[in-house]
Amino acid sequence: MSIHRILVADDEESIRWVLSKALKKQGFSVDLAEDGLQARQMSRTTDYDLAVIDIKMPGLQGIELLQILQEESPETLVIVMTAESTMENAVAAMKNGAYDYLTKPFDLDALDAIIVKAQKAADVSDQIGQLREEIQDQYRFGRTIIGNSQAMQVVYKVLGRVATSDVTVLVVGESGTGKELIARAVHYNSPRLGKPFIAINCAAIPRDLLESELFGHEKGAFTGATERKAGKFEQANGGTLFLDEIGDMPLELQAKLLRVLQEKEITRTGGSSTIAIDVRIVAASNQDLNTMVREKTFREDLFYRLNVVPIELPPLRERKEDIRDLAEFFLHRAQQEMGVNVSELSKEAINLLERHNWPGNIRELENLIKRASLLTPNQVLLPTDFPGLDSPDHLGTPEDSLEALVAHKLQSSLAQMNLQELDNLYEMVLHQVERPLINIILQQTRCNQVRTAEILGINRNTLRKKITTLGITVKRGE
Repeated sequence: MSIHRILVADDEESIRWVLSKALKKQGFSVDLAEDGLQARQMSRTTDYDLAVIDIKMPGLQGIELLQILQEESPETLVIVMTAESTMENAVAAMKNGAYDYLTKPFDLDALDAIIVKAQKAADVSDQIGQLREEIQDQYRFGRTIIGNSQAMQVVYKVLGRVATSDVTVLVVGESGTGKELIARAVHYNSPRLGKPFIAINCAAIPRDLLESELFGHEKGAFTGATERKAGKFEQANGGTLFLDEIGDMPLELQAKLLRVLQEKEITRTGGSSTIAIDVRIVAASNQDLNTMVREKTFREDLFYRLNVVPIELPPLRERKEDIRDLAEFFLHRAQQEMGVNVSELSKEAINLLERHNWPGNIRELENLIKRASLLTPNQVLLPTDFPGLDSPDHLGTPEDSLEALVAHKLQSSLAQMNLQELDNLYEMVLHQVERPLINIILQQTRCNQVRTAEILGINRNTLRKKITTLGITVKRGE
């Protein structure tokens, strides 16, 4: 929005004449109003880039006119003039959205300086607006979220309804189905575009550090806290916070999160004062939170607070008609990002991909296309560029041994992770195996901890410690 057309409103004819002459000399188109009422009427029929208005005018005061322009013509920058030497009018004008103010009598050079500054602000606003449109276009449904299957049409409809509102969204689906992409699409198609989008994976952060990561901490709050740190809630203030794998959040932290969502304020770890926050929450989980609520491993009240609008992402094996479009999209991305000289996928390769069971979902497909594009000597991807994909193991029928099943699932999971960003993989994998194993044996023994310890081959004290560490709820008396 470059400044071209300016409205000058002042009840003094001499002021109007001087400003009109000076502004026209600089090449601006200038309209003059004798009072606030005339200025209001003119603003309703003409789009002004800038308005220079007096505080004291008959009919309609300058502050009232400023408020009207803010509501009816928010793109118009307003400079307020006042003949009074006090700062009260200037402060009132700035509080009501004025871009700047001038105190009469003023030098025309001062007005010129403000207009130059306003022009720069308008140029920045144009750049931000263009960037905003580019981001919205990048995350528009159907561009980054690929698929025309019936299952995805249901997802698009829900996205369209919730994006422009401010409701809490819960995205559920298996690992690799694109839950964070959905969260970003919600944010970038919402009024919070331009504000931060902050993501945190609750499963990837050690339990004793997760609270600090979410809410921040004060200096000296714990060993190693050498300075104050803002948490994810503060970083996302005004924008959207994506809580990925919310089902892995410890119960005691779930209670604190619920309070934050209810009170809309946080307290840093080690702090005493509260901090008001304005954050939209999008949560995600690859676990069945309904089951976790029944098993009392996830708080029921928090679940209902998060599950205002659920979005369920189908696994790739249930939307195989989208595989061709997804594969071609990832191939095109590989061409752009890595400069690979591969033009297309053969019909046979597409058929092979469509027969695969995709335990790693879309992320597995993306990684396979990227790897095949880098390693193939051909310009067309062939079935031979996906070695082992047509084996029974990759078609969803691995060997029946427990070790083979675990290896198959682990291989798929690791293919979806950026191993360079992990430093606690061993502990993370052990926890994810230990927790369901202990839960299953506890259920089978009706929570008899002595018998459970015997079956697991560990002593009872070790079992109790693991129950506490892993956040396992034991139902007494069953």
